[in-house]
Amino acid sequence: MHPRFCVLLFFIYSVFASSLPSRAADGTDGWTEACRYSDLVVYSRPHDGSSLRECKAVGTINAEPGVVKRVIDDTAEYPKFMPYVVETRILSRSSDGHVGYQRIAPPLVGERDYTVRVKCEVRPCPSGGTIYCNSWKAANDAGPAEIKGVTRVKVTEGSWLLEPFPGGKTRATYTIYSDSGGGIPAFILNTANKTAIPKLFDAIRKQAKLPKYQEKAS
Repeated sequence: MHPRFCVLLFFIYSVFASSLPSRAADGTDGWTEACRYSDLVVYSRPHDGSSLRECKAVGTINAEPGVVKRVIDDTAEYPKFMPYVVETRILSRSSDGHVGYQRIAPPLVGERDYTVRVKCEVRPCPSGGTIYCNSWKAANDAGPAEIKGVTRVKVTEGSWLLEPFPGGKTRATYTIYSDSGGGIPAFILNTANKTAIPKLFDAIRKQAKLPKYQEKAS
């Protein structure tokens, strides 16, 4: 098991932010509810100076935070369980995170790639258990040169927060603001998230059931 909580951005499920808000979220900060499922709520809010919106998703995962952490941490497996991911690389590590590169091949829009710098935090939960948190920003200057035919993503930032939830579950909060580049209209990016974010959570939920992640839980 890798000793740090590190996660590469799964870009195809995070570049979009819904343009169909319906009602204010609790605690607001500008967030409005975009869509709701039985175990997941997706919010969005405007981002200064951009027609794209920030996105936040809050949902439960039927596994402890340590197990979910191991799934998100297992970037080498992303091409197997995260659709469209074709390459992931950890380029360097530090005491509080890492720098990672990822390339994806979503349909219709063509390949994209990016490098991100991830900061990882671990802290005790006041009610017991452990909270895992990471945040990332684009760091293309620390990654490989641009590749002909692959669009370089230059704006992306976000975070994962994994908190203990009753019943041995995890309350996962995912936030993202990103511009995929390549001239894709903002209204397309803004509406795609209604299905993209739920698929991201579903992929993690399914992977968390595998024994190899459960067996490593402390």
